[in-house]
Amino acid sequence: MASRFAPRLLLQRLWTLRRARPTSSILVASESPADVGGGGLFSPPGPSSALDPRCVSRVFFSARPSALDERQNPAAIDYRSLMSEEEFHNLADETIHDLLEKFEEYGDAIQVDGYEVDYGNHVLTLKLGSLGTYVLNKQTPNRQIWLSSPVSGPSRFDWDVTAKTWVYRRTKAALLQLLEGEVGQLCGEPISLR
Repeated sequence: MASRFAPRLLLQRLWTLRRARPTSSILVASESPADVGGGGLFSPPGPSSALDPRCVSRVFFSARPSALDERQNPAAIDYRSLMSEEEFHNLADETIHDLLEKFEEYGDAIQVDGYEVDYGNHVLTLKLGSLGTYVLNKQTPNRQIWLSSPVSGPSRFDWDVTAKTWVYRRTKAALLQLLEGEVGQLCGEPISLR
């Protein structure tokens, strides 16, 4: 029988401990709609705002929408408006198939243990044995080519219409130049991908 009342006893003790705390250090979400746009969402509880165990979640979180104007946040890029899906597939497939051919030719010309090129399910994989593995794939919703590199890590390349190449916006690196530099350095032989 004692185990049946244990949870209730524990809750009563927690409730007693919470009520014994000084209320000046606890912030409670304001219930007044006027506070949303003005003074702030949180206010210290006064004598009239006892901490009710049914609304403990309100101590830390507010269910109200943010008072921030959503138009001030950065707008999400709609990649569909930048390039049609058909155009993206044509450019990405051409790039990946060109890389497949160049990597196969390069593998015939060099001696690297474990060198293997594989293409399947729209994913190009270049294995360099103990030197690492490159993975290149299309990300249609974003209109990007994603690269996983053992040297530089993950990168997302967007098509640059002006330069007519895939560019990583964060570092301004071009896909083909990046691969030429990294693969050439890892394998010890220069490679031309353009």
